[in-house]
This record gives sequence, structure tokens and C-alpha cells, in this order.
Amino acid sequence: MRAIIQRVSSASVTVESKTISEIQNGLLILLGIEDTDGPEDIEWLSRKIVNLRIFNDSAGVMNESLKAVNGDAIVVSQFTLHAATKKGNRPSYIKASKPDVAIPLYEKFITQIELDLGKNVGTGVFGADMKVQLLNDGPVTIAIDTKNRE
Repeated sequence: MRAIIQRVSSASVTVESKTISEIQNGLLILLGIEDTDGPEDIEWLSRKIVNLRIFNDSAGVMNESLKAVNGDAIVVSQFTLHAATKKGNRPSYIKASKPDVAIPLYEKFITQIELDLGKNVGTGVFGADMKVQLLNDGPVTIAIDTKNRE
């Protein structure tokens, strides 16, 4: 699994002119899934995101986690995170899971992050043409890949 997490002051997801998710202080999580992902990836990534200390404490130092600040989250599936750009100018998405594999893993990730965070999270609509708006706070943007746990 690959995730791009962005610390936001606000974020929303709109589908067909209807806002389906909206948060204030928290994280926008773009999630890419590949066929080799499984339960261990879901659990590790969720806990990493929820506990990553990237929110400011009272001294203005990034020392607080999403959970500690009681922040919100939106999880948006994004197959383009697995784009291969080595050959030519047209990205290949061969490593990105097809919906029959990706949707159940996406749903399990949402369930896991809700458990780890202790609250519901917003979502996108899998496979829909979504409009994602955000006000990046910092800016703080971090890429995480469960296959390269740095």
C-alpha cells in the first residue's frame, strides 16, 4: 500500500457536485492498493498514520499525532499512486489493483483506521470522478509505502 498523507486545515471530496466528505483539522489520506497488499499492510499503515507525530504542540513543534489532537481524516482511493513512469511518457498502472481486489482492501483500511483513531473517517467514492479540495497546513505532505517501511 502506498499513502500520501497531507496535514490539512480543511479538506473535502465532491462527487457530481455533491460534497460527500468534509473535515477541518486533520489528514487527507490518498491510498494506493496493489495485489500483494494484505491485512499486515493495512494494520501497519493505519497505526503509522494515526500515531505519526506531525501536528504542532503548544510550542509549535511537530510533536502530536492525529489521535492526540483528536483530528479528523478523509481516505481517498487513488490508483495513480502506483504509476510506473520508467518507460515513455504514458504512465503504466499495471501494479495498481483492479476493483475486485482493491475495494475490499480499501474498505478494510477504512475500518482499521476508524478503530485505531476511535472515530469515523470521511471517504471518497471508489472509482468515481472526485473533486478533492484541501488547504494543506504547513505544508506537511508525507509519502508512506508499506513495502519500504522507512
